[in-house]
Amino acid sequence: MAGEAPQQENLIQVHGHTNGLKASQVKALERLLRRRLTADRLVTNELARELTELSREIRRQVGLLVDRAGAVQHVMVGSPSGTELPDWGRLRAGRGRLRGLRLIKTHLANEGLTRDDLTDLALLRLDAVVSIGVREDGLPSLAHAASLCAANADGRSTEKLPPCHPADLDAPFSSFIRDLENELARTTATHDVGDGERAILVSVTAGRDRATLETHVAELRELARAAGVTVVDVITQSRPAVDPRTVLGAGKLSDLAIRCFQSDIDLVIFDQDMTPAQARNLAERMELRVIDRTQLILDIFAQRARSRDGKLQVELAQLKYRLPRLAQQDQGLSRLGGGIGGRGPGEQRLEVDRRRVRDRIARLEKSLAHLGRERAGRRSRRNRRDVPVLSIVGYTNAGKSTLLRALTNADVLVEDKLFATLDPTSRRLRFPREREVIITDTVGFIRDLPTEMKEAFRATLEELRDADLFLHVVDVAAPDAERRIAAVRGVLAEIGLDDTPELLVFNQADRLPPGEADAIAARAGGVAVSALAGTGLHALLERVEACVWNELPERVRDRLTALAGEDEAPKVAGVRA
Repeated sequence: MAGEAPQQENLIQVHGHTNGLKASQVKALERLLRRRLTADRLVTNELARELTELSREIRRQVGLLVDRAGAVQHVMVGSPSGTELPDWGRLRAGRGRLRGLRLIKTHLANEGLTRDDLTDLALLRLDAVVSIGVREDGLPSLAHAASLCAANADGRSTEKLPPCHPADLDAPFSSFIRDLENELARTTATHDVGDGERAILVSVTAGRDRATLETHVAELRELARAAGVTVVDVITQSRPAVDPRTVLGAGKLSDLAIRCFQSDIDLVIFDQDMTPAQARNLAERMELRVIDRTQLILDIFAQRARSRDGKLQVELAQLKYRLPRLAQQDQGLSRLGGGIGGRGPGEQRLEVDRRRVRDRIARLEKSLAHLGRERAGRRSRRNRRDVPVLSIVGYTNAGKSTLLRALTNADVLVEDKLFATLDPTSRRLRFPREREVIITDTVGFIRDLPTEMKEAFRATLEELRDADLFLHVVDVAAPDAERRIAAVRGVLAEIGLDDTPELLVFNQADRLPPGEADAIAARAGGVAVSALAGTGLHALLERVEACVWNELPERVRDRLTALAGEDEAPKVAGVRA
């Protein structure tokens, strides 16, 4: 039939290092494609002997991929130390299922199952891997076999059989595979329909100490929760630098692939920002969606954007991030990018996509510039009314929106998630003696804020330029509070606002023993409050009033004193000038 032609054409191919082989040896390899095993045998002694004799003759590894019906689908010729498996293109195993192929190969050095063998088993979700040693006389030595297993309490990811002669591998293979897939189906179908995507988080030390790694992983877990992702597991690896091809080393990558398969994972999230090549390599090997921290943050911003400004800024950031990765996003498209008969259409399609993205970026930047001019006009009118401006800044989820609600009774979204606030919110706050200020809640900062986000949100961050005082909100109960303060100040310095006066507000004091938050605030010259419980707010307002009408630069102080008609009060310490 016409549909069988591609298969027949594929069967005459022997994959791998065939250069230098005699015609008789190539024919012997092709004859292996006509071999057939019984469904109940993992390997037979006759097939093992044929493989080892041929491997001994050509001094190279020989491998077979055999389906569950016992038919040989692929023959591979390797080097003396390794075998390269064929590229299966878009062939994919189903969710929670094995691929339906077993790998049988020879090892000239009788080394048993190597790390590469176990990696192939995990990444390709093979039914089993069998390694057969080759004796000097060409006869088979011991056979080593392994298969994946369902998740279990002792943490084992593979099931290895004791080494034995190939003739002794007589366990009923078909029933073994059927029972294994049934067990895998039970263990991977435990989450309810409608749950958030199930993810594994991955981080590499890359020169960082263990404490810093744990802090970063905890933050990545919070980011995943904010995006609506269910974190199933966390994998970390200690190595001096990330692998340039796959971020993780080969062994840890194999472990990751097995865990993803056992836990029915939808998504893998890396703490490290990946290059386009790394993302492509990982997605191809694991057959899963793989994203990095920047993509996760962009997704959260896309979920939270409500205003036109916010939506345009998020779209601009996403397009700038995706532009250099267009060639890697569609495997079918990238395969047309070169080669005989494929250069023209692929390159034209890719260039069209790039032009469309660049055109959209230009339109977004024009729209945002127009909105920025409108916002600047509103700020100018506000400044002419001589009303001081306070901007609430701080690390994401430090309680900035809760503080704004507590001070002004504003109806703003308050949620215990990272980046709950994306669009700026401004409210008036009245003080005694007929004085008032405008207080603005802004988007939270985070360590290593993606460059795309800083560029896209430049218009929003411009709101901070007119602030007379920053209320720098800090989660006093966070174990890395000092690092978070430094991260916020670093972002402010990057946009040229490090000279704006700042008052540290140590929020969530109720989460610490009584008096501890006050002691921390006193050492830093700040104020301890609990915006949620409403404690410490009176002391905060007194400090704000003293700062705004007493410690601002000369020109601002003269302007505000004339407006209020009041004399200056004594200066208060603890404010960065």
